[in-house]
Amino acid sequence: MRTDQIFARLEQEPERPSSRDVPRMSRTRKVLLGSAAAFYMAFVAAVFMSDRLIRLDWQVMLFRPYKQWPDLHAFLDYFVVLGQRGPTAVLVAAWLGWRSWRQRTLRPLLALGAALLLLNITVGAVKYGLGRLGPHYATTVGSAEMFSGGDILPSGHTANAVVTWGILAYLATTPRARRVLSVVAAVFALGVGATTVYLGTHWVSDVLLGWAAGLLVLLMLPWFEPAIAWAEYWILTTRDRLREGRGLAPLPLPPTAAPPPLVLPRSALAEDEAGVLEPVGAGGGRAGSPSARNPDPRPHYPARPHTTRSERTPVTPTGSRRPPHSDRTPHTDRAPRTAPLGQAGQRGRTGG
Repeated sequence: MRTDQIFARLEQEPERPSSRDVPRMSRTRKVLLGSAAAFYMAFVAAVFMSDRLIRLDWQVMLFRPYKQWPDLHAFLDYFVVLGQRGPTAVLVAAWLGWRSWRQRTLRPLLALGAALLLLNITVGAVKYGLGRLGPHYATTVGSAEMFSGGDILPSGHTANAVVTWGILAYLATTPRARRVLSVVAAVFALGVGATTVYLGTHWVSDVLLGWAAGLLVLLMLPWFEPAIAWAEYWILTTRDRLREGRGLAPLPLPPTAAPPPLVLPRSALAEDEAGVLEPVGAGGGRAGSPSARNPDPRPHYPARPHTTRSERTPVTPTGSRRPPHSDRTPHTDRAPRTAPLGQAGQRGRTGG
């Protein structure tokens, strides 16, 4: 199926993907995640410190199951391919692509991509960090073969089988489909892990850690659901912008719900002459009145017509600028100002 056909189907979606049931990080899932993480760390420590586990690895390896049951070798050579990342990713992606077209959402494909990315990061880091050699390349009997340049612990085939087939059960939409797909994923995961031990490509401890690593990825996946939803929204928004010729979208966020409308109580409504209820403004009047729009208590003067320059009042009118006051006496009615006695006598002496 081509990509344009999937996008054409998405344009006809009657509901957004957010309305569908998305797995949450429930309390039960958190308990399972903690148990799987404790099991994983305990087995990593046992590989370094426990002689019994290393002895079991060497006993199974020296038993050489592929020589004990040679008739199964041809069939299991093909069956183990169901744990390789390339073939299984193509098969599961084809199925989830059809699911995306039917459900009109990109979430199945994006969930698969997130699971495989998380698997490669977690399992790959531990593989190259521990550097364990496989049974066919072991050099010292009874040794753990750690930090020798290998990449065998944990088993990538086993972890990949758990994730790629378990993602089908993770994305199931009904309880019955989830139970059936969980059984199918468990059969493939257990079968692929046992096949690698039969073929001598992995130790028993590698397979045990591979099961735990794949289960950890599936249990952590609900924490990445917000990122998956954001990626789907960005992809669809970018597609719309490219079609409209506006360029790439600047990483928008998913739309949020609109705030609920404001409902005023009946006491905050004013009834006009016709009996129609209208909202009361902040100033005591109706919402549409000037007092409601302008809460300023100062009086509002109406607009005056604009006059020409010749009709305006002169800036400097003739006469005095001081306004008339009735309580003041004019200058002519005032009594003459007399000088002090000392000054008058001095003037007389100088003038005479």
